[in-house]
Amino acid sequence: MPASQGGLRAVVTNLPLPSFGVAGVWVSIAVLVGGALAPPLGGLEREMQLVLAVFLFALVLWLTEAVPYVVSSTLAPILLFAFGLVPAFEDAVSGFASTLVFFLLLLLLLGGAISKVGLGKIVASRMLSTRSTPRTSVRSLATHMVGLSLLMPSAVARAVTFIPVVNQMTDAYGLPDDGAFRKASFIVLGHINPIGSMMLMTGGGMAIITSQLINESVRTITWVQWAVYMIPPMALLFWLSTVSVLLLYGVDDDRTLESVGREGDADADGENRGAGSNDVFDLDENGDRPTSGLTLTRDQRIVSVVMLGAVVAWIAGSFAGIPTIVPAAVAVAVLSVPGVGIVDRDLIANVSWGILFLIGAMFSILDAMEATGTLDYVVETLIAVVPFGAMAPWLVIGTLLALAVFIRSWFSTASAAIVVALPIIMEFANVLGLNRLYLALSVLIVVGSTTFFPFNTTSVLLSYDKGPLGLSEVFVFGLVTMVHGAIVIVLSWLFYWPLVV
Repeated sequence: MPASQGGLRAVVTNLPLPSFGVAGVWVSIAVLVGGALAPPLGGLEREMQLVLAVFLFALVLWLTEAVPYVVSSTLAPILLFAFGLVPAFEDAVSGFASTLVFFLLLLLLLGGAISKVGLGKIVASRMLSTRSTPRTSVRSLATHMVGLSLLMPSAVARAVTFIPVVNQMTDAYGLPDDGAFRKASFIVLGHINPIGSMMLMTGGGMAIITSQLINESVRTITWVQWAVYMIPPMALLFWLSTVSVLLLYGVDDDRTLESVGREGDADADGENRGAGSNDVFDLDENGDRPTSGLTLTRDQRIVSVVMLGAVVAWIAGSFAGIPTIVPAAVAVAVLSVPGVGIVDRDLIANVSWGILFLIGAMFSILDAMEATGTLDYVVETLIAVVPFGAMAPWLVIGTLLALAVFIRSWFSTASAAIVVALPIIMEFANVLGLNRLYLALSVLIVVGSTTFFPFNTTSVLLSYDKGPLGLSEVFVFGLVTMVHGAIVIVLSWLFYWPLVV
């Protein structure tokens, strides 16, 4: 072989193959250009096709993480404006004025304050003993999530609070950052944690919106009645999902802090990650948690009091009609005043701005979809092609719930999906003679338990961004929780709800 040919082959062999991110860039550009240049397809109007093209362009970039979230989320509203899909630039960025964007910013700052002063370490130490194993710690984490869901009406707040706790526990056990324990824990924080928010009428946006729609279109439902209807089914769904994550990831049930400590003592070079676990978790020389004498620093006391006040205000405000963003804003303001200074410039700079931009861009796209009638067209087209008249009642219910799942997959929050899906499905229930109360609660369960992509649920987006989960793991466990939700719906519809109506 001539030398020149050998050199050419070497060059070709060493050429880097297109990465996942590079492929994402080319696919997103192809989708955008195709949507802009192709004639309207399938009865779509020109504006509808362009809105869908912008949405798919942003979706591909988000899923492949080809560019930072801030960049892709800035491009999307600019494209809406450039294509003339909104009357003014202010309309193109309307999603950034969403309460959720600012509420999440405040919660991220509060979570950063908790981590900064070391309260995560203290909370983590309360969850462990020398006999704790990674498996029992995941169960303990789930128990804390379901308990706090009755007090703190925000799955995002709970996730933000416990992300540093999981990181501390991972270090204490000497486990890898991408291991089964940390993946299972972040699944609990992202996928399973929001399920608890459906237990109470005041537990979160999903429950509040559903209860209001039930009051308007079905019958009045009180706070106590909601608790009776939803706490047992949601508790079952919560623990089914927790058991599944333990089985799916095979979390270790043999390793203990005590054994990790022994391994650390045996490591002459001191390189074992578990060697410092007793210090990390405030264990005494015998490896036990001290039951008294816990001393908080000044900053820890301030953050503890402020967070307790915020939780109490959230609980009271849920009855008094105070927006949940108000206590969070007050808490951040208190922590940032001169003389306290816990929320400072460095803490603000470390906020996950990409997530905030992604949520704002998603809401902006949804506003454009609604303004152009794109969402209505998609939903109406699906309804027109489904032969409900020839179906058995159980198949009709299953199809309507599948429709709810499809609509949900388009939205960055379950609350927004319920606003669109539930009125349509309730109209079907009225025409077809189905039980509208049962169906409304079922839609809430299936929508609240389904997350296919990270942007579908804010807590999943946080756990995906901060944790070791990949897109496939988010999708697979979203299917798991959806199946569990379907099981709980069947059991509730046939056996439980008839007993309590």
